[in-house]
Amino acid sequence: MAARQYRQRFILTDTVRENTLFMNRIIIAWVLMLCGLSLIVVRLFVLQISQHERYTTLSENNRVKVLPLPPTRGFIFDRNGVLLAENRASYSLEIVPEQVEDMDQTLTELTKVMSLDEVDITRFKKQLRQKRHFDSVPLRFKLTEDEVARFSVQRHRFPGVDIASNLNRYYPLGASGVHAIGYVGRINEQELEVIDRANYSGSNHMGKAGVEKYYEDQLHGKVGFQQVETNVMGRVLRILERTPPIPGQNLYLNIDMSLQSFVENLIREERAAVVALDPNTGAVLALASMPYYDPNLFVNGIDPKAYRELRDSMDRPLFNRVLRGQYPPGSTVKAFVGLAGFEYGIRTENSHTQCRGWYTLKDQEHKYRDWKKTGHGSMNFHHAVEQSCDVYFYDLAHDLGIDRLHEFMNKFSFGRKTDIDLPGEMGGLMPSQEWKRRVRKAAWFPGETVITGIGQGYTLATPIQLAVATATLSSHGRFKQPRVAFSLDETSTDELSVVATPPQPKINLRQENYWDVAIHAMEAVVHGSAGTARKLGAHSSYRFAGKTGTAQVVGIKQDEKYDAKKIAKRLHDHALFISFAPLDNPRIAVAVVVENGGSGSGVAGPIAKQVMDYYLLPDSPLHLAPPEPIEHSLTRDH
Repeated sequence: MAARQYRQRFILTDTVRENTLFMNRIIIAWVLMLCGLSLIVVRLFVLQISQHERYTTLSENNRVKVLPLPPTRGFIFDRNGVLLAENRASYSLEIVPEQVEDMDQTLTELTKVMSLDEVDITRFKKQLRQKRHFDSVPLRFKLTEDEVARFSVQRHRFPGVDIASNLNRYYPLGASGVHAIGYVGRINEQELEVIDRANYSGSNHMGKAGVEKYYEDQLHGKVGFQQVETNVMGRVLRILERTPPIPGQNLYLNIDMSLQSFVENLIREERAAVVALDPNTGAVLALASMPYYDPNLFVNGIDPKAYRELRDSMDRPLFNRVLRGQYPPGSTVKAFVGLAGFEYGIRTENSHTQCRGWYTLKDQEHKYRDWKKTGHGSMNFHHAVEQSCDVYFYDLAHDLGIDRLHEFMNKFSFGRKTDIDLPGEMGGLMPSQEWKRRVRKAAWFPGETVITGIGQGYTLATPIQLAVATATLSSHGRFKQPRVAFSLDETSTDELSVVATPPQPKINLRQENYWDVAIHAMEAVVHGSAGTARKLGAHSSYRFAGKTGTAQVVGIKQDEKYDAKKIAKRLHDHALFISFAPLDNPRIAVAVVVENGGSGSGVAGPIAKQVMDYYLLPDSPLHLAPPEPIEHSLTRDH
């Protein structure tokens, strides 16, 4: 009994301890509550005050997005209004990377809905690395209506994937004129580093070659933007604000596609280059490099197999021979070399050189042979051009010296770019002592000057350089910068602006009549009784001037004779011809190079004559039927 009373008294007297324990717990609870409340207050401060602007923007972006509106690319027309490049509506499958959780899984599922091959996926992943995560990246172009319908039914399964309607570049004439027109293609990594990314937002293509590349800024236009309201899936609900894009300007070319097509048919079996200019303006009337290719293959990415076939072809269809083909000009330079002799007082019209069929330098045994084994006899400038006498120009070049020859020929664009409005032009080569010391680390030899006088040795020229030089000669030294483009227009105002060309200084000679001397010598080439191309002028309804040329592909030993029948076709000489017409008022200048053609007068000359006939004689039968390819002549001439 006593023990029980003691325990009760002990329990009652422990109330103080219990109260202390209780108060401690209350204090701890309050501290925890205050800490939690403090954290909430701090977080609210961060969200509502410190980073208010950032989270407001993020919240707004969940609802409002700014989308680029790519401009419509300008059309391209020829001088007569023939459509050369247009835009056609098409559908593409596009993906916004930041809205896709598992890209590989998405691509796998998409292949079950529509046709996607390895080329599409590889190309897409390459572009994925180039673009920002919030930019739309195209996966497939040119979707069929069936593919669009099948995807639309299952679109809910693919967040971040959508069908986009866009305009694709299309070239209605296919390969015709491709080396002048060029093509557009997908923007690559190197181009992304130099273009204005803001202006190309929403654009996947840009000019890659030809005038499509040279006039890219004018053809592309200016990007527009629109603010749109979207749902959580990214689908556009409504347009809030819109700044329309400025479409690209339409481009009109100087090229006459009727003449262009005629030229291409004329040389369709050859590896050749033909360029025709208006000597009075520099307008490019035709620019043909054969073989050619269809630019439509490149617009949305060419199949790797098809590209390899084009790239590895021995005929090099991707190679623009007019601008980048560098050939020894051969005897086509002889009239210009003769003018240099007049200008520096080395020769006069009546100066004669004895041609015995070969030429030697003093104290040397090596013979520089003339194409005519028995020689031409006593030659002045007129007859030397008419009959293409090598010995006359061997001797003249040696007396001139290479540096004076380089200086004079450079005035006619030999050895320098013509600055035509196309990308990728090569400058050719007009050698000099300084050039050989700098590039070859060697001294110049007199024998090298000798062969430079007939357009051989180190000398190289492009077909566009030959055409410009010919046009300049025909207009008595009035150099006109060659231009493929004629004008640009504003689609919104229909105003036409002619493409300006910088004025060029006239080539002045000591005596103005030297021009006529050279022109009449070239006239004799086709109309003279001993002209190397007299067959071309025999029945011509107008008088014209011309000069044949042959460019060696393989060297010939001192006592060997060139025999085309014994060597492979690709080792035959190149055939060249330059001309302008009509003689009294030139309206067209033509340069022709036929690789391994053999004969300047037999192969290249007839091509040039038919080009001039087609352009100058609108009632000619040539307008009624496609031309027949020129048959090869194995004769080697100059």
